[in-house]
Amino acid sequence: MNTVTDKVSCDQATARPLTRRAMAKQQTRSKVMIAARGLFREKGYEGATIRDIANAAGMSTGAVFANFADKSDLFQAITVEDVMELTVAMRGAAERGRGIEDALLKMFAAGYAYYKPQMPLARAAFAVSWSAQDGLALRDLPCMNNILELIGEQMSLAVGRGELSQEAEVRLRSQMLYDAYLANFGQAVFNGWSLDALSARMRDQIRILLSGARRG
Repeated sequence: MNTVTDKVSCDQATARPLTRRAMAKQQTRSKVMIAARGLFREKGYEGATIRDIANAAGMSTGAVFANFADKSDLFQAITVEDVMELTVAMRGAAERGRGIEDALLKMFAAGYAYYKPQMPLARAAFAVSWSAQDGLALRDLPCMNNILELIGEQMSLAVGRGELSQEAEVRLRSQMLYDAYLANFGQAVFNGWSLDALSARMRDQIRILLSGARRG
């Protein structure tokens, strides 16, 4: 992974006073990401070029490359930003759940709702996220595990409350729920499923994947 990408983190960096130069660099980076997000929505990953992004941001291609190693690095940065926001939204939704099934359903529904208004961007991410195309390996970014860990937390809490048995195989079931959640995005991206349809499918998947785990 290149040195610029290595700086992409799923955690907020410790706040430090910024120098004027650092503030200017941060503002430039933000402008580039805003322009890139818009073009990825409009043209997809392949259709948006660095030159297009630079023009939309009102700067030179050199300014873009001063902040990002290449297009894949820029797309990764946008993905990390989204996943950080998404995890917060999903955690809040899960905390409003009544019992493990409701918590998981609310959490996954929040995930689908986050991307539904920006489906072209989700389509671009879906198309490249699970391959090494153009150097991308978004599935390997540490932040992609945040949602999996959140599922595991909810499962463990359910075990602690006595909803699920101590032999619930939390890790395996969490992975299966995570895989099902991601797979359903394909229905939204390519088949235009509504939020209600996605939630209904996820409700059935949760019920099936938790069967046998409930405390008798």
